[in-house]
Amino acid sequence: MAAFLVGFVALLQIVPVISESCLIISEVNADNPKLDTTEFVELYHTSGKAASLDGYTLVFYNGNGNVAYKVLNLSGHTTDARGFFLVGSAEVQPKPAIILPPNTVQNGPDAIVLYQGNTERYSEKMNITTVGLMDAIVYSTRQSMDAEFMADILTPGSPAFIEDDSVHKSDESMERCWLSSGSWTFQVGLPSPGQHNQCHSSNGTAVQISELRLGEGQTEGFVELSISKPADPLVLVLLDGRTATVTFSMDINAPKEGLLLITSKGSGLKGDLMFSSGNLSILKPQGASSGALAVYAGRTTDFTIGSAVSPLEPLDSFVYAGPDATPSANLTETLIPGRDAFQLSSSVELGGITLSRCGTASWSRDPGVFIKTVQTPGKANHCLWPESCPKKSVIPEGTAAPPPWDPASQQDFLLNEVNADIPGAEEDAEFIEIWHPTGRRMSLDGIWLLLFNGHNSKPYREISLTGYFTDTRGYFLVGSDGLVPKPSIQLPPNTIQNGPDAVALYRSTRGPPSTLSPGIPAEGLLDAVVYRRPGSDKEARDLSDALTPGQLPLLEDPTFHVEDESLSRCNSRRPFDLLSFVVTSPTPLQKNVCPDPPVGVVINEISSTEWSNHSQQQNFVELHAPPMTKLQGLVLVVFEEGHGGETLAVPLTGSADQDGYYLIGNGTNADQAWPLRRNGAAVPGCGAVALCYGSLRYSRVCQPETNSSIIDAVAFTKDQKLLSILAASSGWQVMPTLRSAEGPLSLSRCSCCEARTPLVWTTSIQTPHLSNLCPSSNFSSSVALCLGPPGSDGEQHSLNCSGWRTDNSSRREVEVAMYLENWCHCGISALHLREVNISCVEGWLSVQGSIRALSARQRELIQQASREYRSQALGEGCSNHTVHKSVGESKSSHGITSCLHKQGGCRKGKLQKSSCFLSADSIEHFLDNLWRIPSRKYELGSKKIFVHNFIFI
Repeated sequence: MAAFLVGFVALLQIVPVISESCLIISEVNADNPKLDTTEFVELYHTSGKAASLDGYTLVFYNGNGNVAYKVLNLSGHTTDARGFFLVGSAEVQPKPAIILPPNTVQNGPDAIVLYQGNTERYSEKMNITTVGLMDAIVYSTRQSMDAEFMADILTPGSPAFIEDDSVHKSDESMERCWLSSGSWTFQVGLPSPGQHNQCHSSNGTAVQISELRLGEGQTEGFVELSISKPADPLVLVLLDGRTATVTFSMDINAPKEGLLLITSKGSGLKGDLMFSSGNLSILKPQGASSGALAVYAGRTTDFTIGSAVSPLEPLDSFVYAGPDATPSANLTETLIPGRDAFQLSSSVELGGITLSRCGTASWSRDPGVFIKTVQTPGKANHCLWPESCPKKSVIPEGTAAPPPWDPASQQDFLLNEVNADIPGAEEDAEFIEIWHPTGRRMSLDGIWLLLFNGHNSKPYREISLTGYFTDTRGYFLVGSDGLVPKPSIQLPPNTIQNGPDAVALYRSTRGPPSTLSPGIPAEGLLDAVVYRRPGSDKEARDLSDALTPGQLPLLEDPTFHVEDESLSRCNSRRPFDLLSFVVTSPTPLQKNVCPDPPVGVVINEISSTEWSNHSQQQNFVELHAPPMTKLQGLVLVVFEEGHGGETLAVPLTGSADQDGYYLIGNGTNADQAWPLRRNGAAVPGCGAVALCYGSLRYSRVCQPETNSSIIDAVAFTKDQKLLSILAASSGWQVMPTLRSAEGPLSLSRCSCCEARTPLVWTTSIQTPHLSNLCPSSNFSSSVALCLGPPGSDGEQHSLNCSGWRTDNSSRREVEVAMYLENWCHCGISALHLREVNISCVEGWLSVQGSIRALSARQRELIQQASREYRSQALGEGCSNHTVHKSVGESKSSHGITSCLHKQGGCRKGKLQKSSCFLSADSIEHFLDNLWRIPSRKYELGSKKIFVHNFIFI
């Protein structure tokens, strides 16, 4: 199903129409296999009835030169009885009303545009125009830059649609499909000239409301759920729209995929589940009532009757407004943020209605995807297009790109820069800069900018941005007419008040936000900035409480710069977060000039409750920085093994203490608490922690494609996908070891300032707000290891150091530490090998010196492991002789067997119950060194000496 939906992009401008129905381009097939003899363009009148095409013109544009190559005057024609009108090749069935010669419709990059107005205005070889534009599609058969010019003019904010010929083996077309409310999209599907397009929805959440029956009648009262992924436990909750309280809840078992039908006793329908006893009045709305349905993960015990709407995010939800009722703002903002409730007509009281999910939008919690249909309980929904003209159109780009505005993505327009106070009396360079986080050209339809007076908390200016677009980088400017560059909306000088005041951004499709609710509007609020003048920090309290609760107004400090300054978003992309702003030089329509990240901040210690069963084991991350360093702008990100991205992102708000420590945790000594989590520990048992600086993006922070930079990172996982996110590789992680310490465990930094390296990390004991416990020479033990190369049997018995670079000592230390830790399981890290010499001679690895330890206990573990494997020092054999692989090697679970030839003496290597064969020429040298071998029994033959039970390291 996802293959049909190639992707989404921004908004295509459609000229508003007076009637509820309009003419649209519904399907285009420009590229046929082999000969182009079945090309067509399908128009559709959304009334679903015959409609006159007088005054309409269809224009075909060539992307090579951007001029019209075909112009069709549609006057005198009408759509058929179902609203369809075909233009195309003679072989198309049903036969088009206007026949085109074969190969007329160009493959792309090209465009097809529907105009309404004076038909004499449009002619072949004319340049692209938007005068009279009603609908348009810019398309190509491949990704191409050649279509950008046409797209910028005809579908601003939307790139060319790709007719992907790999979707179907035979043929495919570009089909218009309804998403939600006034949003439409194009999909690649099987050609269906003169028929309703077979639109498909991409996979949404695991559970969605598919169909419901509201009102009186014999078949009233059923709810149908679509289960794409079995989820248990689930709970269905009904809520009163006026009070936003629970009126009914029931547990649901959904053990399999497919449709799940919940019916009432009097419905006469055979369902999968029956409504339990209780108040089902929400399913029988009256004119003065409103209500909601929501599906949660959980149990009915979490949603008791009479309790307020839960702040937990539902899997899906539906909110309706009666003919004479409006649901509470709290209910809609909680269950369907940014969306409108479904407006019921008076017919619901006469006999009830069935509402079916028919919009192809992948997101949930949107009543806009439902339309009134014929009921099909337990079966696929009977969906037709809504009888309304699209207010905007959404065209796919690439694969799996987000829709232009999806509330679930939590990405909408933001206030990016505010300059309210200009030096001098003229105040003719004030401005407010708006920005969209996609960084692309976007439509501002439905967006409102409100300027609030801090003395009476009322808006003194309310500006509709409908009909405007951001520039190609997502910026939009409102400001004084004397500002350079020129704002898109120009204000008289001295319009923006100096403070204490506020600016706020809203999304409202129902008119000015100030008319929708008394006082300071809350519905549709996207972002806000409350600011002040020096000495006025206690004023505008009502604005602060309503728009940015718990935060002091910002000060546009006039002493920052001799000329001018502004409040610029720098630290995050979170709305309503005044900590995101800093005072900088003004940069209208340009990237903000943000300060560099704080210097010297590193991750210092990490602890997870999953690393030990000790009663004092905590979840925390400790940072270290120069004393009293401010940490605003930094984001601590936690990744869990097995997840595609971060599981927790925490913007830092405080400063390091006088010793340089800053602790994120839930203990009494924490400087900042973890945000509330429904499941799991804040720090997972296997994963990674990263410290990032830059824009906090809700779902992509600390990742290479974002504007954030990774300052430090620690990986305690072998998950290659997770390591790649952090630009790390296998071997560059440190794993906690339970046996290495007594007490609650942590991963501790043991070197001051190196970032993003495992060389400075080791398993230790928790020391929050104290100096870390690190390996010390006070607990060292001697070691002399000689590890042979891999055996001829192909098994990797020991390290193969042959390919090591001589200049990469760090890599050698990490690999040797990992090898020894696999052998010892006692917490050895690269830090333990600081006093050890590591060398490689023809594949033989020599490790000699003193291994440090954290404590006497860890030293005993290291020594115990040495005794268990009968490890003993054998002098300088690894460095004095040349070694060849033995032809008489035998398999051993602990190492390899080496044969000693004329050129070499007895070598160090791990052997057990094996034989070392020496030529007669080397017997003398062998006997000279025989005293070195700790456990030996030998026989002297005519040409060979056999040494049995050869045990050494």
